[in-house]
Amino acid sequence: MRKLLIVAVALLAVGCPPPSETTSGASGGNEILVGEYGSLTGPEATFGQSTHNGIMMAMDEVNAAGGVKGRKIKVLTEDDQSKAEEAANTVSKLISQNNVVALLGEVASSNSLAAAPIAQSNKVPMISPSSTNPAVTEKGEYIFRMCFIDSYQGASMADYISKQLKMNRAAILVDVKSDYSTGLAQFFESAFVANGGRIVAKQSYAKGDNDFRSQLTAIRSANPQVIFIPGYYNDIGQIAIQARDLGITQPLAGGDGWESPKLVEIGGKAMEGSFYSNHYFAGDPDPRVRQFVEMYRERFGQTPDSLAALGYDAAKVLVNAMSKAAQLDGPSIRDQIAATKGFPGVTGVITLGPDRNPIGKKLAILEVRNGDVVLKDTFEPAGSSAAAAAATTAPTTAPTATTAPAKSGT
Repeated sequence: MRKLLIVAVALLAVGCPPPSETTSGASGGNEILVGEYGSLTGPEATFGQSTHNGIMMAMDEVNAAGGVKGRKIKVLTEDDQSKAEEAANTVSKLISQNNVVALLGEVASSNSLAAAPIAQSNKVPMISPSSTNPAVTEKGEYIFRMCFIDSYQGASMADYISKQLKMNRAAILVDVKSDYSTGLAQFFESAFVANGGRIVAKQSYAKGDNDFRSQLTAIRSANPQVIFIPGYYNDIGQIAIQARDLGITQPLAGGDGWESPKLVEIGGKAMEGSFYSNHYFAGDPDPRVRQFVEMYRERFGQTPDSLAALGYDAAKVLVNAMSKAAQLDGPSIRDQIAATKGFPGVTGVITLGPDRNPIGKKLAILEVRNGDVVLKDTFEPAGSSAAAAAATTAPTTAPTATTAPAKSGT
C-alpha cells in the first residue's frame, strides 16, 4: 500500500530525478539510511551545497563516535536542481527505492512544500533545516524545521526598521514565484503598517528575471526610505546593481534568503549599507559557534554560512531522536524529534513547540559594510533563554535589539 501511494504521488510530479553518485548501489546492510534532498545545482545551489556540508560534517562526527545504536549512518543525497517538481521526485525515490528512515531538506520553502506531503503520507519524518514559510510544518505531524518562521522574521525586520531606524516609508519588491518571498513580504507589510509605517510602492518580479529596471524606476518615484526585497541572493545582487545605476541610494533590506557568499560577489559595491535577517553569525563568540566555525573552515576551507549551521543542527537533532527512539521506524523517530527540548545547537538552544517549529530562537541582522558581512543587531523573542537572562538585569521588551558590530570573516 505504501509503495502504491508513493508511485501515485510520483506520477503527479514532472520529470525524473537525476542519478546521484551518493545513492547508487546503496543496499543499506547494517547502516541506517537517511535521505537528504537539496539544491546542489541550479539558481539556489549555494543553499544546498552549504546545507550538505553541514549535514555531512555532523554525520561524520556521529559515525566516528560509533553511530546510533551501534550502527553507522549513511546519508543518501539527491539533487533537486532548485526545482519544486524535482524535490517531489527525489523524495519519492528516497522513500520508495532507498527506504530511508528519515529525510533532511530543503532550504527553499517552495521545494519543502512540494516534498512534505509525500513524507507525511508515508510517515517518514522530515526536518527542514531552513525553510521559513509557516506552511511547511503545517503539512503534517511528521514535518519539522530548525529555523524561525517568517511571521517572526518579517515582524522583527518591520520593528527594526520602523522602531530602531525610525523609518516610516518603505517599498516592497517581491518574487511572485516564491512561497518564501510572498509570505515574508506579507508578514513584513502587516507589521510595518501596524507600527504606523506606509508601504509607498509594491512591485514584483519572477524567478529567472534579469531586468528589474521598470520596477525600480516606479519605486524610485515613490521615494521610500528603505526597499524591502525578500528574495534569494542570486537575484538580490543584480537588483542592487540596477538600483544604484538608476540613482537609488536608499538601503535595501531582506531576509535570510540573502545568505550566501555569492551575495557580495554578485552585487559588489552596490550592496554597501544593505542588511538582512539571519539565523546566526559566524563571528559569534559563543564557544559552540567558535568550535563549529573552526572545524568547518578546516574541512571545507571557508567560513560556514547559516545554511551550513542549520544543516548541522538538523542532522544532530535527528541523530539525537534516533538514539532515543524505541525502534528505528518513522513513528518512533517522529515522536522523539517532537520531544526535542533544550538541545544545544550551533544556531541556538533548540526546543520544538507543538507546531514542530523551534521556540525562542534569536535573530541576527547582518549588514554589508566595506565588502564584508558584519553583525548589525540581534533580536531575542520573548520567552527565550537569552531574553530571560537579560530580564534579570534590565527591563526587556520583545523583540529587543542590541548593537554589536563584528566582522564575519566571509
